[in-house]
Parts: sequence; C-alpha cells; structure tokens
Amino acid sequence: MSTKPPLHEHIDNEMIKLEVNLDDTSGELLGYVMDLLLEQGANDVYYTPIYMKKNRPGVMLQLLCSASLLEQMKDTIFRETTTLGIRYYPLSVHRLEREFIKVTTALGEVTVKVGLHQGKVVQWAPEYEECKRLAQQHLLPLKEIYDTVRRTYENRTIR
Repeated sequence: MSTKPPLHEHIDNEMIKLEVNLDDTSGELLGYVMDLLLEQGANDVYYTPIYMKKNRPGVMLQLLCSASLLEQMKDTIFRETTTLGIRYYPLSVHRLEREFIKVTTALGEVTVKVGLHQGKVVQWAPEYEECKRLAQQHLLPLKEIYDTVRRTYENRTIR
C-alpha cells in the first residue's frame, strides 16, 4: 500500500507532518496505531513523551506521509485514537540517493543501504532484518554480525 520515494537524490515538497497529543491511550493501542499507519504508507511514525495541561503525562504521535495520504491518515487517527483534533502542515524532505549493495560475508549475504549526497557516499548501514536472521542462524550476538558486515563492506573495492 505504501508508495516508496524514488532512489535518486531529490527534494520532496509533497510531504505532510501530522501531530496529535494523547493522554488517555494505552501502550498497546499506540503500538497498534503505529503499525496501521506504517502499513497504510506513512514514511515515519513516532511517539514523544510530553506533559500536557494540569501536568498530565501523555504522548505526542507524529507522522510523516505523502500529501496524497493525508485524508487516509486523518481517518485512521480519528478512528483509532481518542484525539479530538489533528495538527498538520506541509513539509519538505531532502532525500539522499539510495543504493542497495549485497555484501557477502563468511556468515552469509547482507544488503547494505547506501546514502549518497551529490554522488558521494555519506551514509551506509546493513539491513537490520538480514543481520538479525544471521545472528539467530549462527547463534552470535547481533553486534558481531554488524561488525562483520561493516568490515566486509569497508574492505571491498571502493566505487
């Protein structure tokens, strides 16, 4: 259901950020709402602890989505949370070019997501789920898998 942004570096001016303050919603419901919003195409969903009026603890739900998904996101938030109002505003996002490189280690193959700015590598990270699978398969700590992938990636022929 989600539409992924293109892989080339670009400025996305068609984004919306939504915010909702909640002080009467359980953690279970928050997790459920996050999953729904991500499944429906939100690019990012997160919660921040806040204090509301009368010093009541609460959470702020924030999400980033394409402007084309605004009504669907609002419908889900109104239906699934206790909020009486949603703040939202347009937002621009500068997205790096992305490449996905397969790195073959002694423990198995892992995809590395590479971020390029103006054609130069500025970020890269192994894919978590693939590293997790190898850690479970080889009964090794996850950090050991990450270290192995990082060493293998850094020692490959630089582009």
